[in-house]
Amino acid sequence: MKISDKRKERIFEQILAHLYQESPKSLYTSHIAQELARDEEFIKRLLIELKQKKLIIEVKKNSQGIPYIRRSRWKLSEGVYNAYKKLNSF
Repeated sequence: MKISDKRKERIFEQILAHLYQESPKSLYTSHIAQELARDEEFIKRLLIELKQKKLIIEVKKNSQGIPYIRRSRWKLSEGVYNAYKKLNSF
């Protein structure tokens, strides 16, 4: 089943808005998928697309600096965070 580009863009916006709300925390893929009521694999594909567009950053290590083997956390890039902050201040 193919999803339209327009709908995909709206889901991108939801992901970015959710990451902004939880900022500066970085969130696991499963948490984002649960909050948006979407499939984890689908959300992971979208997160990778956002990473390629340099809108979000993938965190591959835990708080002690030990790399994750199968997990990733995600957070907004600094430029995107500042843009959202400006939008919400008006």
